[in-house]
Amino acid sequence: MKSFLYALREIIEIVLVAVLVVFGVRSFLVQPFLVSGASMEPNFHGGDYILINELSYRFREPERGEVIVFRYPGDERTFFVKRIVGLPGERVVVTGGELYVYENDGSAGTLINEEYLPKDLQTMGEKDMVLGSEEYFVMGDNRDASFDSRQWGALERSEMIGSVWVRLWPLNKVMAFEKPSY
Repeated sequence: MKSFLYALREIIEIVLVAVLVVFGVRSFLVQPFLVSGASMEPNFHGGDYILINELSYRFREPERGEVIVFRYPGDERTFFVKRIVGLPGERVVVTGGELYVYENDGSAGTLINEEYLPKDLQTMGEKDMVLGSEEYFVMGDNRDASFDSRQWGALERSEMIGSVWVRLWPLNKVMAFEKPSY
């Protein structure tokens, strides 16, 4: 009987440690997320299963080109996946099918070359916005089918969950993601 209780105690300890480790990893390091909708095509599709890195933004600021998951400002229960194209303090201008960013020092605008988009894709809509000190401009890669900062405005830093780190599903598209260089 004593050996049975000892074995049961060890099993309970192992299960508790495993639960605490999984809870800690999921709460503070990485979180799984299922992509829904077509707003990030052709780079992400509905049904893609991704892992979000929640830790990196605790030590550094988000960067242009990163794909992030965040709480939609209009409904905190809804999560979106979009790409950061404008950083705090910048002026973002969408015009004539192109995206320009003006540095906060007032220098001339820079046309953003988004190599991750299809060559024939144009960024539809007209928008001219100056971002605050904690605001980001985000857009989906499928510009014709994306509900993003062009419609609802800037994204607050506090609403970001983390950056997309790895796609786990579908298996033929498993890959790690890095931000593009501009």
